[in-house]
Amino acid sequence: MVWAAAAASLLAVGAAGVAVTRGGRDSAAAAAQLVSGMDGMQDMPGMPGMSMGGDGSVRLTAAQVRQFGVTFGTVEERVLTAAVRTAGVVAVDERRLAAVVPRFAGYVERLLVETTGERVGRGQALADVYAPEVLAAQEELLVARRLGSALAASAVPGVAVPPADLVAAARRRLLLMGVGAGEIDAVLRTGRARRTVTLRAPASGVVLEKRVVQGQAVAAGEPLYTIADLGAVWVEAELREADAASVRQGSAAEVELAAYPGRTLKGTVASVYPTLDAATRTLRARVVVANADGLLRPGMYATVRFSTPTRRALTVPATAIIRTGERSVVFADMGAGRLMPHDVETGRASGEFVEVLAGVEPGQRVVTSAQYLLESESNLAEVMRAMMGQMGSQGMGDMPGMEGMPGMEGMPGMEGMPGMEAKGADTRGLPPAAPARPQGGSHGSPQGLTQPPRR
Repeated sequence: MVWAAAAASLLAVGAAGVAVTRGGRDSAAAAAQLVSGMDGMQDMPGMPGMSMGGDGSVRLTAAQVRQFGVTFGTVEERVLTAAVRTAGVVAVDERRLAAVVPRFAGYVERLLVETTGERVGRGQALADVYAPEVLAAQEELLVARRLGSALAASAVPGVAVPPADLVAAARRRLLLMGVGAGEIDAVLRTGRARRTVTLRAPASGVVLEKRVVQGQAVAAGEPLYTIADLGAVWVEAELREADAASVRQGSAAEVELAAYPGRTLKGTVASVYPTLDAATRTLRARVVVANADGLLRPGMYATVRFSTPTRRALTVPATAIIRTGERSVVFADMGAGRLMPHDVETGRASGEFVEVLAGVEPGQRVVTSAQYLLESESNLAEVMRAMMGQMGSQGMGDMPGMEGMPGMEGMPGMEGMPGMEAKGADTRGLPPAAPARPQGGSHGSPQGLTQPPRR
């Protein structure tokens, strides 16, 4: 209720100010209305004692600072950070892909991993393949070992003992064919060649592709499985051409997914593509994100935020800036509760701070909350000073009650006006102002307009 009454009083003040500027016989009545409107503002909590200086400053007591919730920030040099928000898609880290490719021809006799999407571990058996070439190499290994043993035991003079590396050469041939060392040792231990060769996973991960079925003939070099390690993934983000300079290798990134609202994952830009997409005019940045718990799945859409430190600059908290449309203003703490509005020239915004090019000095304290209330008080002081200055120029010095208005001491045109030295004059008992008489015209109509005669 008090704030509503104050608003009504402000409207009365504005209307009275318009009447004052019109001059003539209605000036005295308008001035009385002006004083009456200002008297209603005294009932606002905290308004008594909030003094307004002639320079537009506002002075607050410590109690008013607490009551209005006024907080302060500091003008200081900070590192500006370029922030970019864009969309991205989760993709497989190409460095963590592995293919299962046999180095021999053969036939798949048993398929041990039969579907895509299965998780496999490093060294896990995937398929058993009958390969005649591998079988022949195993037989050669066994023959070389038997031959060496027989010649070493022979007592026939002149028969040379075969070199010891004959078995090693046969063993190395099997290794180059992709036969595991454990399987070769098993052949030498049992003395029998194995009919099939087991293909094993070269890395842990998920089977992304499976191009083989049981009984299929396979050729050497033909890919049978593709396995991806999803312990870390890529998020490929699309950058606008204008943001290309704001993101570079090593920039920090935050990734959010619709599947996990409120959860933010950290990542780092591994690379920025060297070419621009001519159709979409976008540049692709590759972000590496750890995925130990498997939350990120290839194909998911993501929201990516990049932050890249750029340079140091003088900044103020973004909440301290009052933007009027034509200028930017901050309220600086001048000491002893005096808050002065300063016009500032702003530069780039960086998160919670804004670069300031001119208007404040390093180390100054600026208001970061309740500054719009302070601006309204400062603007009211400016309006009242202008109105009273015009009233003084029109010879309004004998108006009753003007000496009791708060904040009138520094207003122009008030010096030497009779009655201004008195304090605390009460104007609430004044009679209401008479309505202004229209001038010119007939039947009380405004000047220049004529009402039609009554019939």
